Amino acid sequence: MPITEAQVQSALKQLVDPNTGKDFVATRSVKNVKISEGAVTLDVELGYPGKSQFDPIRRQVTQALKQAGASAATVNVVSRVVPHAVQRGVKLIPDIKNIIAVASGKGGVGKSTTAVNLALALAAEGAAVGVLDADIYGPSQPTMLGISGRPQSKDGKSLEPMEGHGLQAISIGFLIDVDTPMVWRGPMVTQALEQMLRDTRWRNLDYLVVDLPPGTGDIQLTLAQKVPVTGAVIVTTPQDIALIDARKGLKMFEKVGIPILGVVENMSLHICPQCGHESHIFGFGGAEKMCRDYGTELLGALPLDSAIREQADSGKPTVVADPDGRVAEIYRRIARRCAVKVAELQKDMSAKFPNIVVQNT
Repeated sequence: MPITEAQVQSALKQLVDPNTGKDFVATRSVKNVKISEGAVTLDVELGYPGKSQFDPIRRQVTQALKQAGASAATVNVVSRVVPHAVQRGVKLIPDIKNIIAVASGKGGVGKSTTAVNLALALAAEGAAVGVLDADIYGPSQPTMLGISGRPQSKDGKSLEPMEGHGLQAISIGFLIDVDTPMVWRGPMVTQALEQMLRDTRWRNLDYLVVDLPPGTGDIQLTLAQKVPVTGAVIVTTPQDIALIDARKGLKMFEKVGIPILGVVENMSLHICPQCGHESHIFGFGGAEKMCRDYGTELLGALPLDSAIREQADSGKPTVVADPDGRVAEIYRRIARRCAVKVAELQKDMSAKFPNIVVQNT
């Protein structure tokens, strides 16, 4: 007896997507099911970029369909990233579907390194990604992305984003000399952030990763009130002194209604390159406890590794310098979890509503 659609749905209910932890039917990923003489054709549409996951998921679904009685199975796995809801009263920016803010309470915890590797990992999974360096006083993305030169303006009003390793990027560092200090007061800094965000001609981004300065000051407040942020990632180390400030950053985003996607723990563990001994130089389990206390997720923990620093300083961050290495895999896992958490948020439906025009007839 040929397989039925009910049997197909039942088989796929038993399969858990390892990235979401949910079955493919619950996440409404199964599309366009067609059955002809016992052969099944269907699409699995992922709400997150997961190019590296396509083959494993295709094999997983194909095997389940054949076990359920399909004489043959053709499974097409694709990703489709859509815009998601942001703070109330803040409009989305054209050509940017989702904005992810990467923040820390304290400087020196590896926030910029995490931001650039997160962006590169999302791009490696098939997304169109941009980076906005919002650290006006200490821009580091030009160095980390290995980009030099000045952005062009085709119309005299807007800037074309710079490009490096497949990312679109903008930073105050592209507009000033490397030795020039930004001796600006808060209002000028926030105005610069808004101009870089809105006057850059971003090209159809799935995600814009914003590398924030440390703390909870002017830039963070402007971001919360005027920039459509989909979610925030908090970066910390296990050290108590860093966690105190990381908690403040987390609470700030909660207060302004920006969802916390999760926490990344940097410098979690040091492995001696000589003897292989593992030591927790900055403490142990701090970020995990913070996540439990605030009901959020530990997205990943990265080792204290000189290669991460050397690769970022050389303009080739870990995800592109050593794409098959252990650390790059951790970054890709963090990126997939971030994208999954974004995909689980409420979708933005404003584009679905027609513009209503009232006129005298």
